[in-house]
Amino acid sequence: MTGMPRHVYVHVPFCSRRCSYCDFAIAVRRDVPWRDYADALTAELAVRFGAPGSAPVDTLYLGGGTPSKLGPEGVARALEAVTRWAVPVGGAEVTLEANPEDVTLGAARAWRAAGVSRVSLGVQSFDPAVLAWMHRTHQADDVPRAVEALHAAGLDDVSLDLIFAVPDAVPRDWSRDVASALALGPTHVSCYGLTVEPATPLGRWHARGEVAGTPDDRYAREFLATDAALTAAGFEHYEVSNYATPGRRARHNAAYWRGVPYLGLGPSAHGFDGAVRRWNLGAWAQWRTALTAHPPRDPVEGSETLDAGARAAEAVYLGLRTRDGLALEPADVPVVAPWIAAGWAKVDGDRLRLTPEGWLRMDALAAALTARRSP
Repeated sequence: MTGMPRHVYVHVPFCSRRCSYCDFAIAVRRDVPWRDYADALTAELAVRFGAPGSAPVDTLYLGGGTPSKLGPEGVARALEAVTRWAVPVGGAEVTLEANPEDVTLGAARAWRAAGVSRVSLGVQSFDPAVLAWMHRTHQADDVPRAVEALHAAGLDDVSLDLIFAVPDAVPRDWSRDVASALALGPTHVSCYGLTVEPATPLGRWHARGEVAGTPDDRYAREFLATDAALTAAGFEHYEVSNYATPGRRARHNAAYWRGVPYLGLGPSAHGFDGAVRRWNLGAWAQWRTALTAHPPRDPVEGSETLDAGARAAEAVYLGLRTRDGLALEPADVPVVAPWIAAGWAKVDGDRLRLTPEGWLRMDALAAALTARRSP
């Protein structure tokens, strides 16, 4: 079978509620139509790739939305649909995003039996007041119970997602959240700074003046405090927002940062073949309607071919984001010299690597290097 990248992302749009900060393509449902979803996923693969095949893949990622809302049977059906075309090879990383309240021992065992090898838990905070402000649907006590169930089921590669830099109006002890996460023994931690997106509840609160943005100095303090706490605990800060214990980097996300081809399936999913980026219809109903038509239609909404300038800009930005760094060109030296002198970057051989302080200022350097390198 040809045309199948080695990395596959599957977007599952369903959620019980929209979080206050979320602008992702989701569908809020009390009863999740997992059979309809699995059937449409099968149809998309058939439209894109014809008859089922056996293309090997190295990573498979079910993200969302909340994939765990499919339930154990729905997750199994979705994975079964995808793996009729894209077969995880030995040692493949198969990740499922889950909300803590969806994790039970029975569900975890079913996920593992279906092929899941890694679970990313959407924790965001251990503070009940912060969880309520974020419109999260789980309670803080659900998190340790979820981690315990995952471990009991043999799923020991567990990532915890946290959000820092919430507005000053929301009391929160960020250091306590980090310590609570470490106490659960995760293999991976992702820490994202809160951003205000216009088409979200938070964006509307901000527009009405009900919530102020987070001061830059506090954002920086919390980012640097996270780096200090997690690296002291043995984690590698290998990408701006991501930390891993040895050997537990997120291989699927690393594929994005390397700029290699990946396949996107499901509503709003993006894919990249090395030259062209395409994206699907965003709404669940539109995506499914295209695939249940007679005959089924490709649910693609748009595409773009990356020219040399766009590829150069992405290479710079993605390289600077990671601990692996960016390959330096001789003409880059005058641009990066002030960063090195300030302690914001280091050179190791021919590679430029930003320090945590440099990551806080990364956009400025990315713009300067892109301008110099653009054809």
